[in-house]
Amino acid sequence: MTKKIFSFFIILSLLSGILSCKNEVKPNPVDKKAIIDSTIIAFEKKLLEQQIDSVFKKYEFNGSVAVFKDSLELYRKSNGYSDFNKKTKIDDNTIFAIGSVSKQFTAVLILLQMEQGKLKPDDKISTYIKDFQTKEYENITIHQLLNHTSGLNTLGGKLMFKSGSEFFYSNDGFNTLGKIVEKTSGKSYDENVMELFKKAGMDHSYTGTTFEGAGFAGAYIGNAKKFEKIQNMPKRLGNKEIGIPAGGILSGIQDLYRWNHALYGGKILKPETFQKFVSKSAERRHPIFGKMGYGYGIMMNMGQPTAYFHSGYVKGSPSLNIYYPEEKTSVIILSNIADEEKGNAFKPYVEIKKITDALENTVISLRKDLNVDKKQSL
Repeated sequence: MTKKIFSFFIILSLLSGILSCKNEVKPNPVDKKAIIDSTIIAFEKKLLEQQIDSVFKKYEFNGSVAVFKDSLELYRKSNGYSDFNKKTKIDDNTIFAIGSVSKQFTAVLILLQMEQGKLKPDDKISTYIKDFQTKEYENITIHQLLNHTSGLNTLGGKLMFKSGSEFFYSNDGFNTLGKIVEKTSGKSYDENVMELFKKAGMDHSYTGTTFEGAGFAGAYIGNAKKFEKIQNMPKRLGNKEIGIPAGGILSGIQDLYRWNHALYGGKILKPETFQKFVSKSAERRHPIFGKMGYGYGIMMNMGQPTAYFHSGYVKGSPSLNIYYPEEKTSVIILSNIADEEKGNAFKPYVEIKKITDALENTVISLRKDLNVDKKQSL
């Protein structure tokens, strides 16, 4: 990958030099930006095809991966089966369980309630939920549930630490946020989130308890040769140990792209509300992706490039949704089988994120260099 990027730097440097030459004026001026953009896009498509295809091959990846730049599809590939017994192939319309990627929908629902004046992030949970009206829980706030700094692990248990002082990931915290949405809106969580899907143009997304129909990728443990199907999917996502607001959304490649496009394009939240969503208010040491910032139901890179993302895992269904704001790039990785015994479940995800992180940094650097060249030629 390093050699390819180096070669591309040389090509674009030459291109920049040609475009910046002070030749005599011609009748049809060259559209420098269009040439640069098309060259960068061609480079991205080629590199993504080579690099991500190699990940598919290396891990015999069973699932779907797509990369979009704004409204342009840079890469998309699906492989394997949504149903291993019937040998039903995964396609562009396959729907997956997305696990904790669901948390950003719950966070946005809370923020939409805030925009309507029905709650504030600093409100105490005890104002809304009876279970929190105890000495142990009485000072926990909505803000602390949103960024996992409440100290809550399992509802009813002792706090892990003083609320607001550290980070501890809690599904029960996000399921509590779902209850708050229900209380302040007067509607069920399912109704609220389905309305949000409609607002974002997501017509193939559901909750585990509302889904009916075809196209759902059943979840499996193992590999293509030796697998075990997880029973009662997707209904089991509504059980207490998971919970719909914490990890019970079903979606697919196209709908998650539409979600990113709408959310980060300013079509869901007001600008000042959106800043609350993406502002780093905690830090997390992720067991797979390492140290990162955490906002409201969303993770973020600590360094460059700027990236907002969240991984998800319910048994047999790993997922990852990434958005790079500078280039308006979405990267979505979904699967319906996990080899827990070998510990390979998230290795393809880590490798693909490294590829797209590096590519994003390269493109940003190129644009900066080319803009300098352009200014110097004026």
